[in-house]
Amino acid sequence: MNRLTTLTAGLLFASSALTATPALAHDYTKGDLKIDHPWSRPTPPGTPMGVGYMSISNTGGSDIVLVGARTPRAERVSIHESSMQDGVMRMAPVKGGLDIPAGETVELKPHSFHLMLENLGSPLRENEAIPLTLNFEGAEDMKVELTVAPLDGQTMMNTQNMDHSGQGMDHSDD
Repeated sequence: MNRLTTLTAGLLFASSALTATPALAHDYTKGDLKIDHPWSRPTPPGTPMGVGYMSISNTGGSDIVLVGARTPRAERVSIHESSMQDGVMRMAPVKGGLDIPAGETVELKPHSFHLMLENLGSPLRENEAIPLTLNFEGAEDMKVELTVAPLDGQTMMNTQNMDHSGQGMDHSDD
């Protein structure tokens, strides 16, 4: 190989290694569980709640249940589901945990299942990594990091359509 070809090949290798690193660092595998792209949203100052999103894949032959999570950044982490009912977005805790059936993937994403980081000690900031331990029934606990991703101009939820009556947002002890 001539010098230019060697240099070009080296740059392509380095470039692919750099682009692959974040993806690899942001996927976690332990036993039959795979966690892909755990992330959160930045929170404005004074906002006591944050969110956690990810996909959880169960590659095993037995069902697994996500029963909880914890982080040093919040007093409590709970599992919630958002749903649209009569034109109003409602949020409620998931009782008994979130089933991850054998051979399937469950998405925690906006307007669906998600983690609520309750009573944050300080705001979540863009590009910050939030340590999080996921607790499972049928599998070992798993440590991941939520990467705080930019809002890209969109609000986390449309507050005009959110149920503020408290009926759909029970944050009390389950």
